[in-house]
Amino acid sequence: MSGHSKWATIKHKKGALDAKRGKIFTRLIKEITIAAKGGGGDPDGNPRLRTAIAAAKAENMPADNIKRAIQRGTGELEGVSYEENTYEGYGPGGVAVIVEVLTDNRNRAVSEIRHCFSKNGGNMGESNSVAWMFSKKGVIVIAKSAATEEKLTEIVLEAGGEDLSDEGDNWEVLCEPKEFEGLTAALKQAGITPEHAEIMMISSTYTKLEGSPANQMIRLLEALEDLDDTQNVYSNFDMDEDAMAQAGH
Repeated sequence: MSGHSKWATIKHKKGALDAKRGKIFTRLIKEITIAAKGGGGDPDGNPRLRTAIAAAKAENMPADNIKRAIQRGTGELEGVSYEENTYEGYGPGGVAVIVEVLTDNRNRAVSEIRHCFSKNGGNMGESNSVAWMFSKKGVIVIAKSAATEEKLTEIVLEAGGEDLSDEGDNWEVLCEPKEFEGLTAALKQAGITPEHAEIMMISSTYTKLEGSPANQMIRLLEALEDLDDTQNVYSNFDMDEDAMAQAGH
């Protein structure tokens, strides 16, 4: 299972997202706030804010929550001041890991991330120690039952997608971040609802783990995901789908 979106898809299947809806809302609110702070409160002129709002709506976040998050970002409402940081490191077997953080306390964030790495067979790295392997892409996962390859290929080519691959039960579509919004809109218009869609960092190479190191890697990723300051975790970790579904327990 070599799909770029594997970790996100498996988490979705395991029901982790539903169990942590409150956490998801918190992350989305932080992203909306910092997007509005950096580029203004009008989504039409602020692509990052537009993407964050679309993600929030996809999780059925109430409009009032979205509005308040924007107002905190623009200063109309008082709110916490967050800063963005990205940390890099290595998991078991030398697997590359990137952790994107939005925090109101940088020292706490670094300390907690370092603890996660050291407790789970990894270590933090220098800036750009692994980031060079990753690039930002839109990743859209579509169940095979939702569309034929022919129909999907046509939409993807017309709407600016760059790759369509067969990932077992799903199709996986890749695009440049600037094409993401238009491509998801085109799919929706065609009556195709993705299983998962997000802009994420994907790696040019993957490192396969098995057995104990694979289990340890799952625990590391889950520990990093559970931190309050974590926005996103990316890795070039690969393992078999069946093993992934059972790992970490």
